[in-house]
Amino acid sequence: MVKIYSLKGRVKGNIKLSDIFNTEYRPDLIKRAVVMLQANRRQKYGANPLSGMRTTAEYFGRRRDAYRQTINRGISRLPRIKPGGGGLGDVRRVPQAVGGRRAHPPKMRDYSKKMNKKEYQFALKSAIAATKDIRIVKGRGHIIDNIKEIPLVVEDSFQRLKKTNDVINVLYNLGLKEDLERAKEKRIRAGRGKLRGRKYKRRKSILIVIHKDDGIKNVKNIPGVDIVNLDELDVELLAPGTHPGRLTLWTKSALDNIENIICQNGC
Repeated sequence: MVKIYSLKGRVKGNIKLSDIFNTEYRPDLIKRAVVMLQANRRQKYGANPLSGMRTTAEYFGRRRDAYRQTINRGISRLPRIKPGGGGLGDVRRVPQAVGGRRAHPPKMRDYSKKMNKKEYQFALKSAIAATKDIRIVKGRGHIIDNIKEIPLVVEDSFQRLKKTNDVINVLYNLGLKEDLERAKEKRIRAGRGKLRGRKYKRRKSILIVIHKDDGIKNVKNIPGVDIVNLDELDVELLAPGTHPGRLTLWTKSALDNIENIICQNGC
């Protein structure tokens, strides 16, 4: 049993945790699931195999049975386009021609990875269970000295907050001020990413899991805080950078429906 807290940080009742929170801790499966999600966001790399080849050009080198031909005309024997009305046009297809294919294009590469559904389901439940372990949560760097209980559960009226300042006040009442201050700090990224629109890096703070969006997703500009519907919850949100144990705040209705949604494909 864990306590349900009001928006003022006072105890309003109790709720029984799902058996999902007792799932075996499997950091190897969690890491595989996060890497799979990240890899599947990458676009396929390489040139289109048909680049430079979408043309009517054809090599006409046969002496007989060919209206168009390049033999004995003082022109190169290469594929040429077919202009209307007969005859031959400019050279195409070959690498040295204008509009032709590339000689050595980048090789096609598909970065996507696969994972069995049951393995991913187990990884998701394991990542949820890790949010209950104080040792793992502290290991991620979260400051939880002033937090009354883990996992944190708040009443459903929290989902109806529409102002960022109101949400921040509730998080402060729940003892999350120090962890939010930790996420405000930013540092300059190492490497070439500084030139590509991602100069700064920030830490991840609390993850808020809701069951129904009654306006809270309008809340923006809280560094390190993510808000997600229960049916959109994935392993990467629970384990950013493949590291499980993210500090998580649940609404009462999210915990009430966790088994119906997380286990809808079987547990």
